[in-house]
Amino acid sequence: MSNKAGYDQVLQCFTGICTFQGASQGKPEIVLGSVVDFYAASLLAYGTSAALFHRERTGEGQYVGLSLLGAALAMQSGRFIRAEGEDSGVSRDLRSGGITGIHPTSEGELYISANTAHFWRSLCALTGLPDLADNPKYDTVRKRAKCASEIVPVIREALRSRTALEWEKILGEDVPCCAVRSIEEMFDHPQVAAQGLVGRVVHPRVGSYVGVRKPLKFSAAPGPEPFGAPALGQHADKILSGIGYSVAEIGKLRELEVIPP
Repeated sequence: MSNKAGYDQVLQCFTGICTFQGASQGKPEIVLGSVVDFYAASLLAYGTSAALFHRERTGEGQYVGLSLLGAALAMQSGRFIRAEGEDSGVSRDLRSGGITGIHPTSEGELYISANTAHFWRSLCALTGLPDLADNPKYDTVRKRAKCASEIVPVIREALRSRTALEWEKILGEDVPCCAVRSIEEMFDHPQVAAQGLVGRVVHPRVGSYVGVRKPLKFSAAPGPEPFGAPALGQHADKILSGIGYSVAEIGKLRELEVIPP
């Protein structure tokens, strides 16, 4: 397939990501955010760092190979498993039968993770459903997944008594959970501010805007503050003068429209 164009969303469709993402809606759905591109870049950074470390130890360089296909499958390694002799149509749903997942509340949606015995019992206690926790019919993950059609409606009915944000506070640290938010809400979230993840950028044409600031931090080499992508020709004078062009020569190139005005 070397002659085919490789793009993030092409690989999402090719490797089943879109099918899984849209399963609840009954039709494929793209995962926004270029997740395959970014994960491939992360793998490449890891591979390059490992190869450089190997070179420092051995003096030998090496070829580092990566593909969007490999990245897309690695992202799904928890589901991309088939036991020997298993039918090819077996699907891996990692949501434990639907109990772990996103649920509606009286206002907003809430994600809950209740796979372990401890979190399951805490969920039942805090939602006022102790009988579920004590029922031997539901005392393992496998049993709960098998009986999800019985359990999930009961849990959702209990969750409808409060909003997602209220449940987030009630469940607290006892049950892994999170009210579903939009990315726009992250600009003003205190945790984002505490980690210094939003920075202001001034662009010569677009103007001022805010965006992600330093998701990866280094104590010894902090690096520059975020800056906007350069406009066409923004650094032409600096680059040309740096390689020996005079002011007059640069002006002539600008008159001839070789470089932007």
